[in-house]
Amino acid sequence: MSLYTRILSYLRPHQAVLAAAVVATALFAVMDASVYILLIPFVETLFVSGGAAPTPGGSGGMDSLLEATVYRWVDVTGDPLSAIGRISVLILLAFAVKNVFHFTRVYLLARAEQGLNRDLRNEVYDHLVGLDLGFFAKVRTGQIVSRLTTEVEQLRTVVTAEMSKLLSAAFEFAVATVAMLLISWKLTLAAFVVIPAAMAIWGPLVKVLRRRDRSVLHAGGEVNAHISETLQGIRLVKASAAEDRERARFRALTGDYFRQFMRAEFARALAAPMTELLAATGTVVLLWYGARLVIAGELTGPEFIVFLTLSVKLYSPVKNLAKFPATAQPGLMAAERVFEFLDAPAEIKDAADPVRLRAFEQEITYAEVSFAYRDREPAVHDVTFTVPKGTMVALVGPSGSGKSTVVDLLGRFFDVTEGCITIDGVDIRDAQLADLRRLMGMVAQETVLFHDTVRANIGYGVAGASDERIQAAARAAHAHEFVRRLSQGYDTVVGERGVELSGGQRQRIAIARALLRDPPILVLDEATSALDTESERVIQDAVEKLVEGRTVFVIAHRLSTVQRADQILVMDNGRIVERGTHTSLLAASGAYRRLYELQFEMPVPRGL
Repeated sequence: MSLYTRILSYLRPHQAVLAAAVVATALFAVMDASVYILLIPFVETLFVSGGAAPTPGGSGGMDSLLEATVYRWVDVTGDPLSAIGRISVLILLAFAVKNVFHFTRVYLLARAEQGLNRDLRNEVYDHLVGLDLGFFAKVRTGQIVSRLTTEVEQLRTVVTAEMSKLLSAAFEFAVATVAMLLISWKLTLAAFVVIPAAMAIWGPLVKVLRRRDRSVLHAGGEVNAHISETLQGIRLVKASAAEDRERARFRALTGDYFRQFMRAEFARALAAPMTELLAATGTVVLLWYGARLVIAGELTGPEFIVFLTLSVKLYSPVKNLAKFPATAQPGLMAAERVFEFLDAPAEIKDAADPVRLRAFEQEITYAEVSFAYRDREPAVHDVTFTVPKGTMVALVGPSGSGKSTVVDLLGRFFDVTEGCITIDGVDIRDAQLADLRRLMGMVAQETVLFHDTVRANIGYGVAGASDERIQAAARAAHAHEFVRRLSQGYDTVVGERGVELSGGQRQRIAIARALLRDPPILVLDEATSALDTESERVIQDAVEKLVEGRTVFVIAHRLSTVQRADQILVMDNGRIVERGTHTSLLAASGAYRRLYELQFEMPVPRGL
């Protein structure tokens, strides 16, 4: 499917509205030309009132049209004031009807524009949230936001606004040409001498504009990306006294955007003076040749005046028709960038005939699992272990050892490169994705809260959760007391990313959210790292309650949080280097013991 065909496909749901807009546009063009045609009997009536009789023109077509319409109601050879009054009424009526059609087409096009805008944004957003995490690791947030906002808007502009101009120009051109032919086919041919030249001007500019407009869009996306990045890390910026550095980076990006934009506008701005020069040349040709036809008696003075008016009006749609390939370039480039997102494959998706996972009954097994991020060294090597239902497994090790990746593979945020992960003997790649993730609850190291109420954040992902259940989950997470002290309690809006709460409060809200889901598999990724000692003790008690009948994965750097785990997996460079309980690993005097001694800065007695 070509780019143009694909863009036009988004108009199908709005084709009835657009068809009505096309009809209104055509009728608007007809009434617009009628206003100018009515000037012929008006001027002829003035000539009669001045003592001159109307001179028959050489264009029988226009005479026949006026005889069949206007002259049946207006006698230009009779009382001039009466004739002028009737013609004035006709002109006023033509203006009124013309503007009714103008309102109709503008309103209908606006309806189609915003409908397309809504549909396209929804489609892009729906596709984006279905993409795997690997996509978001490659693409900056600002670029994503730019495509959903600026570039969807530019695509909407080219599909509706620019194409409506093109359609309107085509109708105006056609109606004006017919009227001019009815007046004088010879003069019409003269008027068309400069039109091919006007169309040809834009040919060499289109390729240049296409390339430069793409650069403008990319530069604009980088500006958005920097803004998003800075706002997300504003605490670090201020803590590092790096405001001047960020200002300098932002000025460099906006300077690049300015340069790219002006390069594109330089090429685009050449159009107006070139087109105006050609229009002036055409008008001079018409004045010279038209005067000859009037003197020769082939054209009346009123017809010549109206012809000149129509010819000047003709250059506007010609200019719009000629400019369309260039003015459409920003929208076309935006379309290409939006379609890049829509064409990005969702690598993590359901199998052709997925297996339903109604419940978790027995065990989770990692069998010789390896995984490598795209174009990188493997992050996980040959990992094998089994987690029986109702037990707690802890993954420990230095940063970058692969702990979080191992758990991400269980949720199919990424798919294994080699080996397999099974739940009750079912390969998770064969299970329905929604069922798999419904079995899991997660509290990540980086707490995610939305700009919404405390109640909505705790109840996120649990449709119709009652206040009683939400408050019970908050109590279990040691959050109820501080929530109750907030200005509006559970109806307090936490701000973007939970900025209104402290780090420990945010984390307890996230833990309450996971507890509310009551999943059979719970992942705690450094879930207690931001809590004070008292709160951490309460959360540990809550985790102990969850272990009964549930499976818990604990990812931790702080070994104090994993001592009660049923099994501890020590990871290094993507491999499991040790496994056992806290007591057995200390006794083994291996990697776990060294980590323990480093953290607590004290040697462990050899008897342990």
